[in-house]
Amino acid sequence: MYLEFRHLRTIRAVHQAGSLARAADILHITQSALSHQIKGLEDQVGMELFHRRTKPMRLSPAGLKLLRLAEHILPEVSRVEEEFRALKSGRSGRLHIAIECHACFDWLFPVLDKLRHAWPEVDLDIRQRLAFDALEALRREEVDFVISSDPIALPGITFSPLFDYEPRFVAAAGHRLAQQDFIEAEDFEQEMLLTYPVDRSKTDVFSGLLTPARVEPRAVRQVEMTEVILMLVAAGRGVAVMPDWVLRKVDGNPDYITRPLTEKGLAKRMFAATRDEDAIVPYVAHMIRLCRSEPVKLQRA
Repeated sequence: MYLEFRHLRTIRAVHQAGSLARAADILHITQSALSHQIKGLEDQVGMELFHRRTKPMRLSPAGLKLLRLAEHILPEVSRVEEEFRALKSGRSGRLHIAIECHACFDWLFPVLDKLRHAWPEVDLDIRQRLAFDALEALRREEVDFVISSDPIALPGITFSPLFDYEPRFVAAAGHRLAQQDFIEAEDFEQEMLLTYPVDRSKTDVFSGLLTPARVEPRAVRQVEMTEVILMLVAAGRGVAVMPDWVLRKVDGNPDYITRPLTEKGLAKRMFAATRDEDAIVPYVAHMIRLCRSEPVKLQRA
C-alpha cells in the first residue's frame, strides 16, 4: 500500500465534513476528483473506507485506522512545515555561543535577555566547554557565534568589530605601585599576577604587554571568577589586569587603585566571529548590534 499525505488529508476532511461535497470544498478540489482519489485509495487497501449510504458518511473500520494515522502524522507534518517557514524567514534557528573572554559575562547576559525577548524561537545556548577552542568549534559548526579579542584570518569566518575597550591594572589601595600614574611591563616582575584560566596568548596583559616586552611576573595564579579575583586583589594577594567595564565596579571603592598600562594606555577591540553565511541572518545581525551597544553602557556607567 502506498500512502501520501494527501490521502491522509482526504480521510480526515471527509470524516470532519460528513459528505464528499463539503470535504471537496475543504480540500479545494472538485467532488469528482475527490471521489476518484478515494476510489484509488480503496483499491490499494482492498476494502471500503467509508459507509456511503449513511448520512453523514461514516468511516469503516479500515477508514478509522487510517484516520488514527492521519491524526498522528498530519499535526507533526504541520509543525515541521511551520518550522521550515520560520527558518526560511529567519525567525527561528540556533545561536550557540562560545566566549574567549571570561569577563564578557558581565555584559553578555543582558544581551541574551534582550535577544531572547526579540527572537523567542531561536535556541540560545552558551557552550563553555568549547571556549578555548572556540574558532575551531565555529568552523565545525558546533557553535555559531564566538566572542573574541584575537581575530585571525580563517577561510569562511567573518570577524565583525564590536567595541573598543581598555585593559587596566588593578591592585589594593596600599600597593607599592599606587603612587605611579601608569604601569609598565617591568613593574610586574615582583608581582603575583591573578588571571583567568586561559592560555597566555588570549590574556590581554600577556599578549598586549608582557610577552612583547619579554617580561615574566614573579608568579601567576589562575582564578575562575571575576569576583574572586577582585576579592584577592583587595586582600593584597596579587594584582590583576581587567577590562575597563569590569573595573567600573570598583570606581570610588577605597580598597582599590586602578591604573592604565603604559603611558598611552593599552587599547583592545572585541569581535564577533561567525560563519560567512550566517552574518546576515536576522537574529545573528541583531545579536551583533546588541553586542556593540550593551558593553558601552557598562563602560560609561
